Amino acid sequence: MKITAMENKTETANQKHILVVDDNVELAQTYQELFQVHGYKATIATNGVQALKLVMHSEVDAILCDLSMPQLEGDMFFITVERVRPHLSKRFVFVTGNVGNPKYEPFLKNVSCPVLYKPVAIDNLLKALSSVLVQPSEN
Repeated sequence: MKITAMENKTETANQKHILVVDDNVELAQTYQELFQVHGYKATIATNGVQALKLVMHSEVDAILCDLSMPQLEGDMFFITVERVRPHLSKRFVFVTGNVGNPKYEPFLKNVSCPVLYKPVAIDNLLKALSSVLVQPSEN
């Protein structure tokens, strides 16, 4: 019985932590459940300010981020994270329904992170997440 408990602790310790940032709570919960089924730990933030607080006070391995959100939009959240936790700037996956939106297009053209457009196929989402998790994680 002790071995099982130790194995569970090790498995939990080795889990990659994904921060899901999306103001659509139902969608964020769906992402969270999907990631948990695939062996990840997932935390939800419903706006960029809440997400920034989480990034500042806990370690995350990757960030799945919507662009259009209240309080602090995804592009401004990314720019802030890039300054305060630069290693995470390579660990973003953006998911947006704003295809061709002139407000976000310049940002999306210049950012070197995967960008997926809603609705997102599960395989594409998991593939994009895997691609950012292999990036170096220097702090």
